Amino acid sequence: MGRRISGLVIVFLLFAGLMSANAANATVRHRRVAATTSHRAASRGSARRVVRGHRAVAVPEHGVVERVRGRRSSIRSYGERFTASSFADNLTAADVIGGEDPVVRAAAIDALGNMNGTVLAIDPSSGRILAMVNQNLALSAGAEPCSTIKVAVALAALKEGMVKADTPVNLGGHYSVDLTHALARSINLYFEVLGRAMGFERVKHYANEFGLGELAGYNIPGEHLGVYPDKVLPAADGGVGRMCSFGESISMTPLQLGALVSAIANGGTLYYLQHPTTQAEAVDFQPKVKRLLDIKDVIPQILPGMQGAVDFSNGTARSLRTNFEQFPVFGKTGTCSDNGTRFGWFVSYGDAPTGRIVTVIFLEGGKPTFGPKAAELTGEFYRAMYDRNYFQSKTVTTASVGQLSGGQ
Repeated sequence: MGRRISGLVIVFLLFAGLMSANAANATVRHRRVAATTSHRAASRGSARRVVRGHRAVAVPEHGVVERVRGRRSSIRSYGERFTASSFADNLTAADVIGGEDPVVRAAAIDALGNMNGTVLAIDPSSGRILAMVNQNLALSAGAEPCSTIKVAVALAALKEGMVKADTPVNLGGHYSVDLTHALARSINLYFEVLGRAMGFERVKHYANEFGLGELAGYNIPGEHLGVYPDKVLPAADGGVGRMCSFGESISMTPLQLGALVSAIANGGTLYYLQHPTTQAEAVDFQPKVKRLLDIKDVIPQILPGMQGAVDFSNGTARSLRTNFEQFPVFGKTGTCSDNGTRFGWFVSYGDAPTGRIVTVIFLEGGKPTFGPKAAELTGEFYRAMYDRNYFQSKTVTTASVGQLSGGQ
């Protein structure tokens, strides 16, 4: 605890990691670990399956050049063919919506359109799920977290005292970067170095503390468990560095990711997520705390990078600002693929005048599916709620109680 990474240690770790990686395989690939449920198979005509012996591709986001294992690479450097469709119909037919906020749900449906994915909106002050669009996918066993795993790794490194937001970390030669820019630009090599410095046991400790590998919801029918492995990824497959840069061998659910970012948004309380199924349940809603995370002191260090992802000219989530600029948004994208199916993640919290709201958008499909697309849809989601006056300040009086359709 309280350690600092010296330039010598960083160079040594980098050299060791690169030698091990080059001796094994210099191709940037990773596997998705996931399973599905029979109800999702019925609704979509195909089932998730555990992938064994297959490795998928880590895709740089929105043309952003990332340094991976010491090499510069771009989307054009991969020849993967995508066979899955990014579009689907009737994804919400099985959703249970009686206890959801109708304004939030309508905005989420508008934003998702016919993209094959799910939208999850959470009140981080209580853990209430305000809307969950395409619940079959949201509650399934999840998928590789791609670069969204970097949020958990960043929190762990900050708690270990290894870095602060502006600590330059040398990644080889004259190339140094700090946490803020590594998060904003999703620089894989930076998080590989942090992961190797912490080691698997410490990385796993924090991941489990943050809720990975356990159910995020409280008595939510159909919720499935993601996977956080008990053993480190073999060195030949990239080891702990690969696990920390884009989550290889990890399966994360939208609910797990949403619960973690909700804890960042509220100052450190990890709530059980609850999904009211009737208006009576929504009215009588009582928050349930899972545990308190010791992250309050480091949250200010992670926020500049999450905001930079949205606001920097080279941030991976800058597409969000195409549709929405009314208040600060802090987020992280993720893009990767498996056996012809591409995944796009974006998790964020918006700091609205009426209170914070956490949103997770997860997409599956082909070439049109990637993290910055999920960020773009999140901007459309915030815009749709803004246009419905959801974020206007409200003065609650006796006469107006029961008439509000949105807000926190």
